[in-house]
Amino acid sequence: MKKSVKILSIVILSIILLATFTVPVFATDASVVDTLMGGGSADTSGIQNVGANIIGIITTIGIIVAVGVLLVLGIKYMMGSAAEKAEYKKTMIPYLIGAVIIFGASAIAKAVISMSQSITA
Repeated sequence: MKKSVKILSIVILSIILLATFTVPVFATDASVVDTLMGGGSADTSGIQNVGANIIGIITTIGIIVAVGVLLVLGIKYMMGSAAEKAEYKKTMIPYLIGAVIIFGASAIAKAVISMSQSITA
């Protein structure tokens, strides 16, 4: 079981890295080619707005899931015995780490989007 989880996590990490370091090219119009050659300016506000909307949706879903899980863990912790409370404390550490990663990643993505909007403006 542990071996398959490690392999799956390596595959997912590899896919994320490949998606991060690849450069998409959307050159379907002659105006884009002119822009790249220095003949005009590209309008990237649509792409930036879509990115901002996606990040907003992911952040909202992350907040809803984090609050829901926190409520469930809190209720179980209050109703549990001493041994169960120790077990719930162990499950709260990965929960907190995951919540920090989700909120940190969305904050970094929002900062990158705002910086890209200020650069292209």
